[in-house]
Amino acid sequence: MRVILALLLMAGMARAGSDRPGDFDYYVMALSWSPSWCALEGDARGAAQCDPRRGHGFVLHGLWPQHETGWPAWCDSDARAPSRSEIRAMVPIMGSAGLVRYQWEKHGRCSGLAAGAYFDAARRAWTRVRRPAALRQPDRPARLAPAEVERAFLAANPGWTADMVTITCKNGHIQEARICLTKDLAPRPCGADVVRDCRARAARMPPVR
Repeated sequence: MRVILALLLMAGMARAGSDRPGDFDYYVMALSWSPSWCALEGDARGAAQCDPRRGHGFVLHGLWPQHETGWPAWCDSDARAPSRSEIRAMVPIMGSAGLVRYQWEKHGRCSGLAAGAYFDAARRAWTRVRRPAALRQPDRPARLAPAEVERAFLAANPGWTADMVTITCKNGHIQEARICLTKDLAPRPCGADVVRDCRARAARMPPVR
């Protein structure tokens, strides 16, 4: 019973606030370390994103509308789905058409923007963030402290502070760098439920293939 209550409370926190399109406080831009995702999930699926010819390092997982506590998801919106050309334009930085569609349905509709405008915002956010040069094309496996990855992002992006970026882990791997942005895509401090970093002392960071 306690486990069920805890899960219900967590679900409530996740959806705290409104699920009306456009009603949110800021964005979280999630940059996924593609080699980790491939090692944990993508290879088993035969995902095209994991083809060595793609050479993916960090990819754009998504641009997520966020409340100061919790986040909206699967908002009821009559905005049209993205066109094939809009989806194709995002694949080089997101890795797959399936992810582009999923992110639109789960998060993009909550932005209150048309699909083209939402993905334009995502591209602009992506291009404004300098991904650390040392982490762009590593050619050998590494074990890094999440704090090292965070410091690399801070060094590459002068003016950022530690509460603007969060490094997450999954199953012993560096998973994502999550950067908090205003609705105008300027860096801002993350909410208390986003700012918590991975607590592992070190985590695997597979090389770009």
